[in-house]
Amino acid sequence: MKSSKKVLILQGGWDGHEPHLTSKRFAGLLEKHGYTCEISDTLDVCADLEKLMDLDLIVACWTMGEIKPEYTTNISKAVGSGVGFAGAHGGMCDSFRQSVEWQFITGGNWVSHPGGDGINYTVNICKGSSPIVEGLEDFPVCSEHYYLHVDPAIEILATTRFPSPDAPYYHIANKPIDMPVVWTKFWGNGRVFYNALGHHDDVFDNYPTAQVLMERGLIWAAEGKQYTLDNNLTTERFETNAKMF
Repeated sequence: MKSSKKVLILQGGWDGHEPHLTSKRFAGLLEKHGYTCEISDTLDVCADLEKLMDLDLIVACWTMGEIKPEYTTNISKAVGSGVGFAGAHGGMCDSFRQSVEWQFITGGNWVSHPGGDGINYTVNICKGSSPIVEGLEDFPVCSEHYYLHVDPAIEILATTRFPSPDAPYYHIANKPIDMPVVWTKFWGNGRVFYNALGHHDDVFDNYPTAQVLMERGLIWAAEGKQYTLDNNLTTERFETNAKMF
């Protein structure tokens, strides 16, 4: 039976995504639920596999950086064993553009935000898709409109329509689509949560539903570790598959 509730937040990369502010916000959301959060300004903490395996959750707030392959492998092993993995916007799905393993674990990667910042669009909740979205309604947002390449294994909790009326010229070569905004997936026994909102930290203040989604998603991902332990879930199949990396 696991007693402590530990979270590691990886904070760094491009300052434009305000990693110090988002890390502080996410830590506050988790601490309300009894989690102890460590915020790391270096990826070298990922060299310690034993430390990662002892966590309940890893939160990524790191944009456009570089990560050593052995660090990604350690994260893969930890999450595969049941440690949760979560993040928002470019802090998770534009973290390390050269790491396809990172993209495989997270379920997607950023490729464009047509028109840049200040685009008006609607986030459409996929009702009934998950307890994370229970009771939530569609809501408008003015921010970057994230276009992502996504893993077909994800479970989609919210979407947005492309093209946006604010930036139709940029999207003219592509057909209209519904792009995932919020999703969950599994990596081995680990629960993975992603929210494409969060270009600036104040998005979560300006659009309260975005913060509700974030808080619920963080907790959902973190609770998977205890579920894995309580149900004595095996990691044998995951460990076999992980050898390909």
